[in-house]
Amino acid sequence: MSEPLLSVRGLRAKVDGEDGEILRGVDLDVQRGEVHALMGPNGSGKSTLAKVIAGHPAYEVTAGEILFEGEDVLELEPDERSRAGIFLAFQYPAEIPGVSIANFLRTAVNSRLAEGEEMDVFGFQRTLTEKMEMLKMDPGFAARYVNDGFSGGEKKRNEILQMAVLRPSLGVLDETDSGLDIDALKVVASGVNRLSEADEALGVLLITHYKRILNYIRPDRVHVMMAGRIAESGGASLADKLEAEGYDWLHRAVAAV
Repeated sequence: MSEPLLSVRGLRAKVDGEDGEILRGVDLDVQRGEVHALMGPNGSGKSTLAKVIAGHPAYEVTAGEILFEGEDVLELEPDERSRAGIFLAFQYPAEIPGVSIANFLRTAVNSRLAEGEEMDVFGFQRTLTEKMEMLKMDPGFAARYVNDGFSGGEKKRNEILQMAVLRPSLGVLDETDSGLDIDALKVVASGVNRLSEADEALGVLLITHYKRILNYIRPDRVHVMMAGRIAESGGASLADKLEAEGYDWLHRAVAAV
């Protein structure tokens, strides 16, 4: 098997300045072109893992490593990790009144270019139009201010649009299904599937509490996080077992170890 796109080894982390680790030895590999679902009860460390991978400054890594395309990224700043190809879709995207989605995305694209280079307005507009057509989005959406007055579904669609335009190698989606009704969920899932179809090398780490989004995005692997580490991994059928039986059986298995 080829070198993983993302390789997390023995990762331990805590909130900076506080005692008590949240991540307690996470091991996880994501190959290029694979969709991995990360499930688990509240407080198990799923969102912390997403933020630590992206380099969130509120967390301190106390042990372990994060290799992205074979390179250790722990010393990289969040913007450097983003330019390297790591994208984090937030559970609660921030609102930026007064800044249009189009201007926000063009600034983000230009920040990834070499110093002194800049994508011209017309070239960017062609790219943006192409991605919005692929995601079946209304062109007028790009003129709206970033997440200002958006519904939950619109905020999450905006995250997927950002991912489409920035073209990362790894998309970490932190509870993208949180707060969505079934129609919005289908729209967001469809967007993720289209991105995966358009880029067969794209790796996705999809963090979710519930199986319902996995009815529309078929994962290659499912992992269950408990008490700060990966307690169980398997195929898509593992999500079915969690849906039917909850986490009690796994709590018992972990306690018995």
